Amino acid sequence: MSVSIKSLNRSFVKSNQTVQALQDVNLHINKGEFITIIGPSGCGKSTLLKIIAGLDLHFGGSVKIGNADLKGPGIKQGFIFQEHRLFPWMTVEKNIAADLSLRDPEIRRKVDELIEIVRLTGFEQSYPRELSGGMAQRVAIARALLRNPEVLLLDEPFGALDAFTRTHLQDVLLDIWKNKGTTMILVTHDVDESIYLGKRVVIMSPRPGRVSNIIPIDLPFPRKKVNRSFQELRQKVLEEFEKADEFILVEGSGI
Repeated sequence: MSVSIKSLNRSFVKSNQTVQALQDVNLHINKGEFITIIGPSGCGKSTLLKIIAGLDLHFGGSVKIGNADLKGPGIKQGFIFQEHRLFPWMTVEKNIAADLSLRDPEIRRKVDELIEIVRLTGFEQSYPRELSGGMAQRVAIARALLRNPEVLLLDEPFGALDAFTRTHLQDVLLDIWKNKGTTMILVTHDVDESIYLGKRVVIMSPRPGRVSNIIPIDLPFPRKKVNRSFQELRQKVLEEFEKADEFILVEGSGI
C-alpha cells in the first residue's frame, strides 16, 4: 500500500505558545517500499509516524493510505514502538495473538508462522520477563504483523538494544520485508541503520520539521557497512545533515 503526504502541517500549544512541529511536509512512499527517516531530536519524526498510523488526526494537509484519505487507526497500518509494550501476564504466543483466539485454526496457523519468521521457535510459552530485550521486540514485530498490515510503521524499534542484537533484528526485519512485501517506514537516529535498511533515506530538518532531502540508496542486499560504497553514502547523508542545520540557522537569522 502506498502512502501519500501533501502539505502536511502539525502544531501544538505549549505554555500558551504555538509550536510548529511539522511544516509543509510532502512525501510519497511507493507500495512495498522500505524508507527510513532520520533527523535531530524534536524534528517531528515520531509525530509524522503517529499521523500516518492514524493516532494523531489534528493536522493540516492531506494523508492518503493507498487511494483513501486517512480517517484514523486501522488494520492497514501496524505500529511498533521503541518499547515492546507486551502484556506481562501473557505468553509469547498469546501476546502475538492479543485479542484474537488461538483456538481459531487460522489464527493458530498465522501465529505459528510468525513465531518461525521472527525466530522464536521454542519460546511460545515463555513470558516477557523470561525474554531478552531483542526477543521481546521480535514478539512486538510479530504481533504487529499478525493482522497483515499493508504499512508497517517503526518508531526507533531497536534504539534501546545492544549493537549485536540490533544488527540481528535489522536482518530479521529485512527478511520480513522481502518475504511479505510490506511497505515499511522506520524512524531512526542511526545513520548507518538508515542506509542499511532503506531504499531511500528521508532527511528531516530541525523544528519545524520539514523534508530537507531524500537520498536514494542503490546498494544491493545484503549490505556491508564496511564497504566503500556504503561509507560514501554515509558521508553524503552526514553532509546533508549539516546543510539542513545551516539552512535553519541562516533562515532564522534573517540573513
